Amino acid sequence: MGGGSWATALARLLLRNCDSIIWYMRRDDRIEDFKRLGHNPAYLTDVQFDTERISFSSDINAVCTQADTLLLVMPSPYFKSHINRISVDISAKTIVSAVKGIIPGDNEIVSDYMAHRFGVNPESELVIAGPCHAEEVALDRPSFLTVGCHDVALAEEFGRKLNSPSTRTIPSSDIEGIEYAAVLKNVYSIAAGIVHGMKGGDNFLAMLVSNAIREMERFVDEVCPRPRCICDSVYLGDLLVTAYSRFSRNHNFGSIIGKGYSVSTARMEMEQTAEGYYGTKCIKEINKKHGIEMPILDAVYDILYRHANAERSMRALGKWFI
Repeated sequence: MGGGSWATALARLLLRNCDSIIWYMRRDDRIEDFKRLGHNPAYLTDVQFDTERISFSSDINAVCTQADTLLLVMPSPYFKSHINRISVDISAKTIVSAVKGIIPGDNEIVSDYMAHRFGVNPESELVIAGPCHAEEVALDRPSFLTVGCHDVALAEEFGRKLNSPSTRTIPSSDIEGIEYAAVLKNVYSIAAGIVHGMKGGDNFLAMLVSNAIREMERFVDEVCPRPRCICDSVYLGDLLVTAYSRFSRNHNFGSIIGKGYSVSTARMEMEQTAEGYYGTKCIKEINKKHGIEMPILDAVYDILYRHANAERSMRALGKWFI
């Protein structure tokens, strides 16, 4: 459910292991172009599909009725506008979220929202996280995905549907921690992009990222306490790939700001959604009731929403680094 680059990469993986899939896209013209061209006309256009094995539909309720597993791959800012059109009962479905963000306004991770909005059983909810980018999955570069679920056996079962010669899945039971970490790594990627854009240097960037993982650990351990190792690939690895990669839209968004452009200009320059813009505000609001020390989050928030000078704000973080 979704028509972007991440949805396209995941659909390609699924079709290696499944006979067919149902694919919900909002726009009928995009569906018709996909069928005619044999590839997504807007994203990852080099990836070819056997469209005979895909049932396309722009009717979200028809898709939800037919499918037993719903893989959600919409950008978080537009998630509710899609998902709240569902009027059929999906409480017994298996829900898999590959949404790399948090729901603006509600400040909820997707698993919590689906449980309270649609009565989905939390034991039947899964999440897909990195560390990887859609572009590298599409290029068949060695890639690693983490599949989270309270039921690890279910995570392993779904993971087998995504495995390929170049892609390996790792199961985890920390579904909430994975979702919050996926939001935070986008925030820190914006900070890393700003440092890159202002030519702050590799030394400063290394300190930023090493302190960001500590900040992430403080937050997830407070908000969803449980045993975890923050150095696992789904936390540290996903932060690293998002903070450093040229494929990272959040890094690129921050880089534009770091070069001296306004936030509004940077947003207009982006062809795809920088989830961290929305995630920054959501996490800031969630943290009002927790009071966790999060100087990097606070600096990014001030830059994005309070018009703080980006370079001065980043340099001021140095006093917090350890």
